[in-house]
Formats: sequence, C-alpha cells, structure tokens
Amino acid sequence: QVQLVESGGGLVQAGGSLRLSCAASGSILSINHMGWYRQAPGQQRELVTSITSGGSPYYADSVKGRFTISRDNAKNTLYLQMNSLKPEDTAVYYCKYNAYYAAAWRDYWGQGTQVTVSS
Repeated sequence: QVQLVESGGGLVQAGGSLRLSCAASGSILSINHMGWYRQAPGQQRELVTSITSGGSPYYADSVKGRFTISRDNAKNTLYLQMNSLKPEDTAVYYCKYNAYYAAAWRDYWGQGTQVTVSS
C-alpha cells in the first residue's frame, strides 16, 4: 500500500517562507508526475505546481516566482519551497503522486498540511 506523508506546514507572517515535504512509503516501482494542490475554505482544490518525471515544472500564475517545486527520486520525496508568502496562500496543501504500484498507474494523495499566512 502506498502512503504519502506531508510535513512542513504551519503559521507564518506575510513575506515569510515555508518548505513542505511529501514522502512516499510502500513498494513503489515508479513515479510519474507529482504535484501540489491547495484548498482554501469554501474553495475548490486547485493545482499549485507540478513536476514531470524528467523534472519539468509547471506553476500556477499566482505562485510563479515565489514557489519552487523539486523532487528527490531516490527518496520518493517531493518538496515545495514557498517564499514571499501572502495571506491568500492560506490553505490546506496536498501532494499527489501518479505512481505505478500493484500492476497499475494510480493517483495517490497526501493527508494535507495546513499553511496559514497572517497579514
């Protein structure tokens, strides 16, 4: 069974930084694309950033130039460096992996970590 465990959320003042991590456990044979999503209260979950197996990133316009996604394939771990945080970045952040496990490609989600940015 694949499990994703997130860490690194918390409370930070506007302009501050946080680094999120998402570590996968389980006998994963391969990971394709990975990404970070967020969901603010009363809002739909949205894609923040993603990265392909080859390391090509995508960023939503709202976070370009402030957030950086990276991955450590040897550790099956995904990171999100968030700088110059704004109150509108406040949300629960979720990681998602597209991974090959038990003879199939499937999407796996982390449990979510709260990020709160105070003004």
